[in-house]
Amino acid sequence: MSFKDIKGQDRPIEILKNCIKSSKLTGAYLFLGEEGIGKYLVAKTLAKAVNCLSSQDDSYDTCSSCLKIERNQHPDIHFIEPEDSEAIKIEYIRDLKKDINLRPYEAKQKVFIINDAHRLTAEAANALLKTLEEPPAHSLIILISSKAALLFKTIISRCKIIRFYPLDRAALTDILKKDYSLDNNLAHFLAYFFEGRIGNILRFKDTDILRDKNRVIDEFTIFKKPGIESLSVQSKDTIRSYLNILASWFRDIYFIKSGMPHSQLINLDRKDELLRVMNRYSWLELDESLNSISDSLMALEQNINVKLLLSNLRIELWRE
Repeated sequence: MSFKDIKGQDRPIEILKNCIKSSKLTGAYLFLGEEGIGKYLVAKTLAKAVNCLSSQDDSYDTCSSCLKIERNQHPDIHFIEPEDSEAIKIEYIRDLKKDINLRPYEAKQKVFIINDAHRLTAEAANALLKTLEEPPAHSLIILISSKAALLFKTIISRCKIIRFYPLDRAALTDILKKDYSLDNNLAHFLAYFFEGRIGNILRFKDTDILRDKNRVIDEFTIFKKPGIESLSVQSKDTIRSYLNILASWFRDIYFIKSGMPHSQLINLDRKDELLRVMNRYSWLELDESLNSISDSLMALEQNINVKLLLSNLRIELWRE
């Protein structure tokens, strides 16, 4: 993977490449932007770029250093990313402080990548402050976050901020068709449903997501006897995605009743059905439907009977 392979983040990549060329890439950086838009990928590629042993410009796929980084096996490139929702505790930062003060084993520059930096505990954040303010010359610290409001202001103030933005959805649709050979329906749905977050899109581009999302829509809003049982046995993450799919359906009905251009529909592959069913719902009923889905998403985080939750939601959403 090279910078040229990362889609839609030309501006932050240009800034970072200029820093490399001018030998100003030092200290601590904070990559801010929505989840799944390429921040982590750019950070990992940056670690390759500053340590690449190849003379080829912007090609980080062949030398031994880049290959080790790609496999997360480089002794001088450290990734701090606890699993699930675990907080980043002070023990992680103590290890970082110990490692950062040692000279690189084989790299030109040590790199420490802290993913989801908003998960730093207060103790961990305070322990990191001095290192962020005066990092060793041979080191680079990259913090990544999609939730700037949860970051400690003292952390933000000690970092150079690089902002990342989602790709334009229409442009991303074209990229998915051209570079990944996706058909128009799949490319459009992925680009619009995931709102330009290419990291999420690439995880789903080879799945049956179109079939799955249409099954969910049908079982809640079209057929009179949906198979809720088959949905309720899924994981909470999967059910959460189902509820977001339902929200996209009612959002589309709302938009199409408002006269928005059809090209802005998420479920463009079902435009004709959307035109047929939009008169089943008043504006008030659409608001109530979206509120019911939102309430279900919140209830899902509690210890609740999922089958009952989905059955009740289906009753609330159904319209003759």
